[in-house]
Amino acid sequence: MSSTPVREVFIKGITLDGHTFRPSDWAERLAGAMSCFRPEGSASDRSSFIGYSPYCVPRVISGVKCVIVDQALRDAEPMAWDFVMNFARDNQLQVVDGCLLPPSPGGD
Repeated sequence: MSSTPVREVFIKGITLDGHTFRPSDWAERLAGAMSCFRPEGSASDRSSFIGYSPYCVPRVISGVKCVIVDQALRDAEPMAWDFVMNFARDNQLQVVDGCLLPPSPGGD
């Protein structure tokens, strides 16, 4: 068993009762709302406002839309963390603790 602490929370686009969450662009909207929350020292030029924050990114995992929220957001901006977690709770979305691993060099 690894002693590596959980670094991310996955908010899945599946409700607690198993239905697909709508609207279909919910993940992009939520991540877009969090785009201004960035690590200290991040680039602050005009292009930094076009992309998603590294703290909160939309992804499709195994065909399911998700938002991956880095737990560093909790320390950086507790109110933003609460907003994202309350969004998941209020919409009865499945939330899973985990850690997104980078792709292996061999592609496996």
